[in-house]
Amino acid sequence: MKKFFINKKCIFIIGGNGFIGSEIVRKLSKISKKIIILDIKNNNNKFKNTIFEKFDCADLNQIEKNISNLIQKYGCPDIFINCSYPATNDWSKNTFNDVKIESLKKNIEIHQISYCWIAKVIADEMKKFKKKGSIVQFGSIYGILAQNFNFYKNSDINENVIYPIIKGGITNFTRQLASFYGKYKIRVNTICLGGVKGHIKNSKRKQSKIFLKKYSEHTPLGRLASREDAYYAALFLASDASEYITGSTLVVDGGYSIV
Repeated sequence: MKKFFINKKCIFIIGGNGFIGSEIVRKLSKISKKIIILDIKNNNNKFKNTIFEKFDCADLNQIEKNISNLIQKYGCPDIFINCSYPATNDWSKNTFNDVKIESLKKNIEIHQISYCWIAKVIADEMKKFKKKGSIVQFGSIYGILAQNFNFYKNSDINENVIYPIIKGGITNFTRQLASFYGKYKIRVNTICLGGVKGHIKNSKRKQSKIFLKKYSEHTPLGRLASREDAYYAALFLASDASEYITGSTLVVDGGYSIV
């Protein structure tokens, strides 16, 4: 059990005020003494052992400078978790029928490129400070599988042509990072979540009952993932319990991808 102890480690979490990130922060704050929440918005969380710093992952030109400033202020992280989900306002319109090239380019830039570049910059800082660190990326099963279009019929949720491009790129770049930085004892892994029960992206509306029913019926464990499922996967990959795991794609999908 000692390998799960991370109370003495410095943790940076991008997207720490988001839907999944806030749950990870809430639970980690009970077992860690130093969590830096990086997000574009401040939810004024009162979790102990946490500090908020405004961070715009979509501002690619400032990423290196901003990370350098954070490290000067708080030290180099032992653990870095990226659970951000940047997207354009027209995200829900990115179906095969309606997607525009401008939206494709912009979403790849602010999501896929930001994930990859930030991880590379953090890995370089860990190398510089001789940290045996852990980098945890959030991918998706739609980075390794095609979407099942039948699930979206007669529901208020659309399929998205851009999302699998982004998540597939993040998942494969994780392997590349892990291969290069392994000699510096820096681990890089991806969590590939299945569908997570909650609201629709860029909306306060809950997922439709039709979608939930179809998705759950296809999944051996009979349900969508919860935010808590994401937390335990992140804890495992962040901690020394996974000290011999790098370059992996940890699939957390209730068995969705095996049937």
